[in-house]
Amino acid sequence: MNTQPVPDALRKWFVIHFWVDILFAIPLMLVPVEMLSMLGWQSVDAYTARLVAAALFGIGIESYLGRNAGVESFRNMLTLKVIWSFSAVLGIGISLAQHAQGNPLMAWGILAIFVGFNLLWVYWRLELRE
Repeated sequence: MNTQPVPDALRKWFVIHFWVDILFAIPLMLVPVEMLSMLGWQSVDAYTARLVAAALFGIGIESYLGRNAGVESFRNMLTLKVIWSFSAVLGIGISLAQHAQGNPLMAWGILAIFVGFNLLWVYWRLELRE
């Protein structure tokens, strides 16, 4: 049994991640067309936008619920977060390279957020390796 402690800073990042995800997920779920149009998207698929919102709700809420868990739970969640954020970076990067939606400026901001979180989660996953 591994009794490695979970650093308080990581627990705080999980709470921050909860709030970031929720703040994006709520309008994306309720008013996806209005939100994404305001951010520069030329056309919006409400079904896809709401699927993204659902993923943000799931990962964000689990971050909050799991903030007091043990190290093994954090390892598992960090692995999920690394995969999710890397996949998002890859997908957004491909879309930007293809000039999707006219490359709205906010897409670059969202890419930067996912890159930042990916680097953060990779760092913490390496810190908690077995």
